[in-house]
Amino acid sequence: MLKGKTVLLCVSGSIAAYKIANLARMLVKRHCEVHVLMTANSANFIHPLTFETITKHKCLMDTFDRNFEYSVEHVALAKKADAVLIAPASANVIGKIACGIADDMLTTTVMACPCKKIVSPAMNHNMFHNPIVQDNIERLKRFGYEIIEPAHGMLANGDMGDGRMPDEEVLLEYILRETAFEKDLSGKKILVTAGATCEALDPVRYITNHSTGKMGYAVAKAAMLRGAEVTLISGKASVQPPMFVKVINAESAAEMARAVKENYSDMDMIIKAAAVADYRPVSTANEKIKKSDESLTITFEPTEDILKWLGEHKRPGQLICGFAMETQNLLDNARGKLERKNADMIAANSLRQEGAGFAGDTNIITLITKNDTKKLDIMTKEQAAHKILDQLKAMM
Repeated sequence: MLKGKTVLLCVSGSIAAYKIANLARMLVKRHCEVHVLMTANSANFIHPLTFETITKHKCLMDTFDRNFEYSVEHVALAKKADAVLIAPASANVIGKIACGIADDMLTTTVMACPCKKIVSPAMNHNMFHNPIVQDNIERLKRFGYEIIEPAHGMLANGDMGDGRMPDEEVLLEYILRETAFEKDLSGKKILVTAGATCEALDPVRYITNHSTGKMGYAVAKAAMLRGAEVTLISGKASVQPPMFVKVINAESAAEMARAVKENYSDMDMIIKAAAVADYRPVSTANEKIKKSDESLTITFEPTEDILKWLGEHKRPGQLICGFAMETQNLLDNARGKLERKNADMIAANSLRQEGAGFAGDTNIITLITKNDTKKLDIMTKEQAAHKILDQLKAMM
């Protein structure tokens, strides 16, 4: 995913420095070239050899270290970097960068970098909320630095408060958003529905389906990574929603339909990946089952067809993609759905194919448009999501 990308990890003096070793490993595992720059104080918390072993690059600390081939090292790295993460960022290093002070390898290199710079403050609660520190953080924001808000939790001294650096997985997501993909969907607004709706039978029981939300969530994340502004309307799902997207929760089909209607109008693409229940219960013959041999009779009525509604209200230039999951006659049924719902594309798959379906991490989809049919091989749902977006982008 990050092959050909270069990330600079800038580590300052904070106990949270130990987390950056794992972050470096996660980046290297994704084929990223990682260089680590450390302040002198940070070496009191983690040894440079740790980073050198992980990254296979010398850990840089001394601006005037002469154990290099001739080059202005901080300038060379600055030109090469695709993103810079300053984490943990102590109050000291935040203050120096905010004031333009470049007195060591880390601050000198950061000053020379034209790429995106991300800062993750890590310090004591009272220090973080000190007005001088807050003013320095605001200065960095004005200069285009992105600030990762610290987490609330137990700090190194045992206090509970703000100032804790988020876990490595969160830091990684910030880097991925900046570097993983070309921002070919920048400026586009995309609405994605995902997950399963639930229709209540009574206060305890409900009717739903086997959708886990994985495919829709993968589409939402892929669109975000490619620069789109993403709104995710989600039913029940088994996975966490991606970061950096607007999430609207919808339990029932009616709630999802209402959320779609409230948000669809200014969208460039709408991708309906949610598995919406076709029917909802409207009445029961028994208010309560009193004996085990008594049956419960339920009357159902159809839920609103969201994809059909979108097709009927599609504005000029708007692209609508639906999903079709079939057990037989996949192509005929999917093409019929494309025409009936006035959609621009249907992503179809069969429950009978191994590797496709709800709960797995892979999918086998066929992309059907008015003029073309593309059958894709088995791939991860993340890869399938990008194929869907590629096809829709080509239709814009």
